[in-house]
Amino acid sequence: MASTATPTRDDFAALLDKSLGESQSFEGKVVKGRVTAIENDLVVIDVGLKSEGRISIREFTPPGQAPQVSVGDEVDVYVDRVENAFGEAMLSRDRARREAAWDKLEQQFNAGERVDGTIFGRVKGGFTVDLGGAVAFLPGSQVDIRPVRDVTPLMGISQPFQLLKMDRKRGNIVVSRRSILEETRAEARTGLIQSLSEGQVIDGVVKNITDYGAFVDLGGIDGLLHVTDMSYKRVGHPNEVINIGDTVKVQIIRINRDTQRISLGMKQLESDPWEGAEAKYPVGAKLKGRVTNITEYGAFIELEPGIEGLVHVSEMSWVKKNVHPGKIVSTSQEVDVLVLEVDGEKRRISLGLKQAQRNPWEVFAEEHPVGSIVEGEVKNSTEFGLFIGLPGEVDGMVHMSDIAWGVSGEAALALHHKGEMVKAQVLEVDVERERISLGIKQVSGEGATAEVGARPAASVDGLSKNQVVTCIVREARDGGIEVQIGEDGPTGFVKRSDLSRDRDEQRPERFQVGQKVDALVIGFERGKKPMLSIKAMQIAEEKQQVAQYGSSDSGASLGDILGAALNKAKQDG
Repeated sequence: MASTATPTRDDFAALLDKSLGESQSFEGKVVKGRVTAIENDLVVIDVGLKSEGRISIREFTPPGQAPQVSVGDEVDVYVDRVENAFGEAMLSRDRARREAAWDKLEQQFNAGERVDGTIFGRVKGGFTVDLGGAVAFLPGSQVDIRPVRDVTPLMGISQPFQLLKMDRKRGNIVVSRRSILEETRAEARTGLIQSLSEGQVIDGVVKNITDYGAFVDLGGIDGLLHVTDMSYKRVGHPNEVINIGDTVKVQIIRINRDTQRISLGMKQLESDPWEGAEAKYPVGAKLKGRVTNITEYGAFIELEPGIEGLVHVSEMSWVKKNVHPGKIVSTSQEVDVLVLEVDGEKRRISLGLKQAQRNPWEVFAEEHPVGSIVEGEVKNSTEFGLFIGLPGEVDGMVHMSDIAWGVSGEAALALHHKGEMVKAQVLEVDVERERISLGIKQVSGEGATAEVGARPAASVDGLSKNQVVTCIVREARDGGIEVQIGEDGPTGFVKRSDLSRDRDEQRPERFQVGQKVDALVIGFERGKKPMLSIKAMQIAEEKQQVAQYGSSDSGASLGDILGAALNKAKQDG
């Protein structure tokens, strides 16, 4: 009878090495196991080792769903260790799913394929996504094409993502939902733009408004509605016509299929107000309009919605030359205009503002015929005369030879100052050249040429023009002094500007009541009241003294000559 050999020490060592080798070959690998039991929150799994392993049921529960495991199921698990301190196998369902997922994801990443995943949590800067066992990071900027305030509706839903980055060693995966949407949108845009055609009328929704127009969603592709194509009338800003969210009917004006840009228009759906403009606005027609815009070169006048005409700065006023149009009209002002020219093809209408009013020089000529007396303010003094402001905002000119009898040149110009009110006679009106000639000296009587002491040209109550008279100051006022000629003669008034040839002496306060002064009668008012001037007397006396004593050939100054003359007059008196 054969006897069984007793195992030796070496036999036991070989068996142990074999057993340990089989066990060690499981560690760090994904193996298949069978669910033998579910105890409370643990799933018992047999993977063919000496002992079973236990895994938390949470590892069999997808985000937001119920546990998906039953007794008898065959599942993949990751063997971390063959035995722990209790002799159980250390298994992981998550690790198995993650390893399997990584293998698959690497293949998809290399192939540039999309992957399905589920957003299940929030982290700093973005969200976490379950990619079938592997956890990826979804940056906040990659959630959607536009910023999303609430991501809750997107969570727990399986949806496609694009793999942007993978690093298995660090366990880092970055995905994007935005790139999927952009790609889908680009495909939709391409398909949609192929279905559109120029001239087509379509409904759209206003998505955004800028200073230059609005972007309209045509159902997956945006078109630009420029502000100039919103209405035929002037539009200051797009929000005057439309608002975000409005549904508008637009016409496709242009399509650039290469850049996928679409230009839209709203006014093209309206009737063109410029059709028949020549008939509606004939040359010479007087119309009412509203000022819509003012520029340096003129003002735009709206005649009706969609039709504007230009009043050039040269056609704005008869009397206001070389001034900014904003000083003549204001925005939104209603004005009368006259049609000067119409060009329907270029959509231009030239208007005249001044032509809608009567020529003020014609009006003046009708109301103030030659020979009539007018009163106005001295506006300016030039080397050849005075400009007088007249009714109707027109100016007339008094040549220096028509200022005073017997006085001309600078001496005549010095008789009046800016702002002074004077009376003058209309000598001539030239409507075409817009000129009015006036004479101040003609108001006081017929022509006279006498100097001081010459025979007077006209007289009233014994007083003659150009006569020197002695007056008594009765009252000093801001505008001049009230005087009486002689003890019982008529009263007259010496204006401030006529108190002296020297400006520093043209002060009424230097005269005392009762003081005697000499003055020259320069004319008479309509009430026969004499008009007096000390300045005119001084100028006339200077001329007379120069004529009597000669020029400066003797070496004496003009002051010396006048001083000698005054001393002689006192001695003779």
